[in-house]
Amino acid sequence: MTADLPIVDLPDTDLTGLPPLLPRAAHGGPDAQPFTGLDFSVNTNPYGPNPRLIQAVRDADHAHYPDPTYARVRERLAAWHATEADGVALATGASDLLHRLTRAYLGGGDTLLSLHAPFGELGRAAALQRASVQVVPALPATLPARTRLVYAGYPHNPTGHAPTLGELLAAADTCAAAGALLIVDEAYAPFTALPVPPRHPALVRVLSPGKAHGIVGARPAYALAAPPVVAALDNLAPAWHVTAATAAVLAALPHGARFLAETLPRVAAHASELAADLGRLGRTEHAGTPFMTLRVGDAAAVTADLRAEGIRVRDCASYGLPDCIRVSTRLPGENAALLRALSTRLGRGGRHG
Repeated sequence: MTADLPIVDLPDTDLTGLPPLLPRAAHGGPDAQPFTGLDFSVNTNPYGPNPRLIQAVRDADHAHYPDPTYARVRERLAAWHATEADGVALATGASDLLHRLTRAYLGGGDTLLSLHAPFGELGRAAALQRASVQVVPALPATLPARTRLVYAGYPHNPTGHAPTLGELLAAADTCAAAGALLIVDEAYAPFTALPVPPRHPALVRVLSPGKAHGIVGARPAYALAAPPVVAALDNLAPAWHVTAATAAVLAALPHGARFLAETLPRVAAHASELAADLGRLGRTEHAGTPFMTLRVGDAAAVTADLRAEGIRVRDCASYGLPDCIRVSTRLPGENAALLRALSTRLGRGGRHG
């Protein structure tokens, strides 16, 4: 038997300065409920994981702490991107970078401006800082007062839309004049033919290559930005914030291009074929990414019905699209299973489109 612990009277504590308690952001992929079916809710390369990166995980030194500065990994990525090592910030997942950016640059009363609905983690991170989120349909020529961060998906999830290089450069100039930063989220850029964003002191490139390499569980991510921005991000990271395995994946990225060259064209073909087939069931929006949206009416009900049949899709209500689901292509045989289930649920005439 254990002795009863004494009751300690805690002094009155003012909690008003602490971040608010908020629900977790909605995501695709696993949750607390067991699921062993086909998952179309996660945007990742169905041919993954990249064998070269898996080998890097196996070869990593798991017995010792990594270098807390990650100097070697930064240098490799900097050389690959033709930039300086002090312009590279490492992270475990893009979510980590986005949370640190909001902590560094947003406070109560500030504004995050987002081109279309922001990635859920970024919206939640802004709310934790008691900042507001304003969604706009186009990058503005002037910023609202107290705008500190501007976010653009490149391409955007789930619409697949992307600003042009000229629009990004103009937005970066606007941000620089207003003392703000432009965050360009390139999570899905490797799946597309989008050109590389321009270098600019007010532009932060956020890259999460695990999706294209099919190794999302390792959570590799990094940012390319001006050295003062990287210093601000590093300041908010604890020691050893990237595991030895994730650091090894990041260091091996320059050697993983062959896998992308072999698989991404096939992924694009599968996605195009799936979008065409979904178009016969309802209104489908597809912009060349591995994912697409399908208008189904009550997306929450359709998502629940499909899950009961062993198929997971992404309800888009959190993006402001409660009548749409998002699906990301898998392999052709698996896509056929999705189409059969949707045909049964929606009817072959696509009357919900």
